Amino acid sequence: MPRIIETVVYGIDELSDAAKENARIWYRDQGLHDEWYDFVYEDFGTICEILGVTLATSPVRLYGGGTRGKPRIFHSGFSSQGDGASFSGAWSHARGSRRAIREHAPRDQELHRIADVLQEVQRRNFFQLGATIRQQGRYCHEHTMTIEVERDSPTWQPPTDGTEDTVTEALRDLARWLYRQLEREYEHETSDETVDEIIAINEWSFLENGRRFG
Repeated sequence: MPRIIETVVYGIDELSDAAKENARIWYRDQGLHDEWYDFVYEDFGTICEILGVTLATSPVRLYGGGTRGKPRIFHSGFSSQGDGASFSGAWSHARGSRRAIREHAPRDQELHRIADVLQEVQRRNFFQLGATIRQQGRYCHEHTMTIEVERDSPTWQPPTDGTEDTVTEALRDLARWLYRQLEREYEHETSDETVDEIIAINEWSFLENGRRFG
């Protein structure tokens, strides 16, 4: 025989401190979607264009048919050995990158430094450098990126001394920069204040102990 069971449910602001923490744990484990890092990836794509990095892409099927290119950007985090960020693609000279990166991110000294390093190493090689960037292995930190540097010289001149190391380290610094942005964004998205706000906006309900209801 059908029965009616009444249950008292609570909003996030009505829970005890301990129950609130249980509700937050539920959201961090179940409610946080991959979209939290979309903005960081999008901005990174713009920064790569400015610096002369063309990100490789993988085809992704669309719901309505067809495909789109998904940039080959990778990350894992944020508290285990091997965590980090990496990317695949190609790098070449980008004219005006030093000015453009300062216009895009006027306060980011690390991006300014990376742009300066890449521009200077290009200048020493008459702007003839190019590099391929491949992510390898099951981890995805900056040292999983294999970087091969070549010089397209009409007289077959090799790169100047130290060029490959300079380019490799600058591109790995770019991956390190990306990881720091992802870490900051994740910390923001999972902070108590943000989680409480999202739970309240969605009007999710909880039992007295903070367990999700429904």
